Amino acid sequence: MPHKIDLILTLTGGLTAALGLGFATQKLKLSPIVGYLLAGILVGPFSPGYVADTEIATQFAEIGVILLMFGVGLHFHLKDLLAVRKIAIPGAIVQIMAATALGTVITRMFGWSWTAGIVFGMAISVASTVVLTRVLADNRALHTPSGHIAIGWLIVEDLFTILVLVLLPALFESGEGPAGGGVIMTFVWAIVKIAALVGFALIAGQRIIPWFLGYVARTGSRDLFTLAVLVLALGIAVGSAQLFGASMALGAFLAGMIVGQSEFSARSASDALPMRDAFAVLFFVSVGMLFDPTKVAEGWPLMLATLGIVLVGKPAAALVVVLLFGRPLGSALSIAVALAQIGEFSFILASLASALHILPAEATNALVVTSVVSITLNPLLYKCIEPAVRWLERRGIAVEAKALPIEEEMPEIDEAAHLVIVVGCGPVGRTLARILKDNGIQVLVVETNLQVVQDLRAKGELAIYGDASLREVLLHAGIEKADGLIIAASNAPADTIIRAARELNPEIRVLTRSTYLRELQKLRDAGADAVFSSEGEVALAMTAFLMRQLGATDEQIDRERDRVHAELFLSQALDYGTAANNPTISAGRFGRRREG
Repeated sequence: MPHKIDLILTLTGGLTAALGLGFATQKLKLSPIVGYLLAGILVGPFSPGYVADTEIATQFAEIGVILLMFGVGLHFHLKDLLAVRKIAIPGAIVQIMAATALGTVITRMFGWSWTAGIVFGMAISVASTVVLTRVLADNRALHTPSGHIAIGWLIVEDLFTILVLVLLPALFESGEGPAGGGVIMTFVWAIVKIAALVGFALIAGQRIIPWFLGYVARTGSRDLFTLAVLVLALGIAVGSAQLFGASMALGAFLAGMIVGQSEFSARSASDALPMRDAFAVLFFVSVGMLFDPTKVAEGWPLMLATLGIVLVGKPAAALVVVLLFGRPLGSALSIAVALAQIGEFSFILASLASALHILPAEATNALVVTSVVSITLNPLLYKCIEPAVRWLERRGIAVEAKALPIEEEMPEIDEAAHLVIVVGCGPVGRTLARILKDNGIQVLVVETNLQVVQDLRAKGELAIYGDASLREVLLHAGIEKADGLIIAASNAPADTIIRAARELNPEIRVLTRSTYLRELQKLRDAGADAVFSSEGEVALAMTAFLMRQLGATDEQIDRERDRVHAELFLSQALDYGTAANNPTISAGRFGRRREG
């Protein structure tokens, strides 16, 4: 009975503290991970008040690790890595080597062994997937070339960490040396077992797992499907450890990767991953519980040195590599700053190394402090990139970009024809591009999805891969000679693109979309000629449909639409009747710079 009470108290106390502090950090515009780590410190054995059971919290954390790795595998797509492999793979390797070398040198100064220093350096070389994707998404940079490179970079780091997680238990029983005395044979045997596990998972798993999930899905029970996904994640993780001697992390990753490549990927993510999030919270809480505040006074030099590596050493290495590959300074800074933090994989690797007696106790304190500080500063540092680039450009320090990776020369643009640049090739962009081409207007698409660009160019259409908010990309697209610019992508930083386009071509006509009505004024102030709000257009369409259902005449419908339009758009100068009354669009009217 006491054990059950301890379990419930630990679960309740840990989650309650995580909820409160996670909510507080979220309100402060920080990552909730900071709150979860602070919650662990609060309920840990080194803080006054309630103390959670460390052993029970650690067991919950192991489940959290398995489900975290399953989630990583679920969202792992090899094509995403291949698309940016020329920068992401060498960049990640260089950064890992730099961080590992710095970590080793620093820890040797504190009297650590070479092995401990190398493992510690590897732990701080890996950025947090949760934090990086959150920062990129919050700054609307996730689906940009810089965002794609950062994600690909992170995938390489994750794969490297998984390899280390697999090999450490095979090579070390303790911090003193490799198990069994034969390093090479131990290493080879570990690789053979891993290869057997991967082969079995990919060959048998790709047939059995989709069939099993399909069989469960046909029952129509959401509970059974969620249970099936959890059983697969936990079962394959445990099986990989018991049958193949590999880590449970690798088994969970393989299970997620197989499910992610099946037609059940989206449903698995929506049904089962909320459970992952709950246990992941407990993982961070358990890490925070290991932090001993009383050790800060004597351990601050190591903490400060570790923080310096993460905030300065790692991003400096990434910045140099990205610039050497010809990316513009803004893109290089975006990638470098996004990677300047540590998170879940750092703790997973450090926890395993501590269990194998490779890392000393002070390593955890240094990692917790570094994680809290770097995750707290990361969003703030990212918001400073654009002002920093503008400041450098005003002083002539900006680094020019070379040709884009998939472009060997400028697109063949017909100088005599009218040119309209369309940013984004989703449903809106494709529709507008077709209408323009049907009316004899030349269209060039700027898109951040590499596969879409390659497909368009294979069809003989003008398209370039890049972020339209960058001046170099707009110049590459021929913005100086373009008649019009249409921003059709929903996630594009429209105000930044408009200002850059206006600077390069003051006479260009700009049409853009926005998600919310409150964004209209900002986009008009940036220089847009016409702004179309998704929120407003839905209201107008539903108004017309509802009036028609109520038996209104066309005249009544038009009158009501005009009234709603005036209420929503505050009498903005958007001519909704032009296209309907004039099906054939004049290229000369669209572009002002060639009129007359």
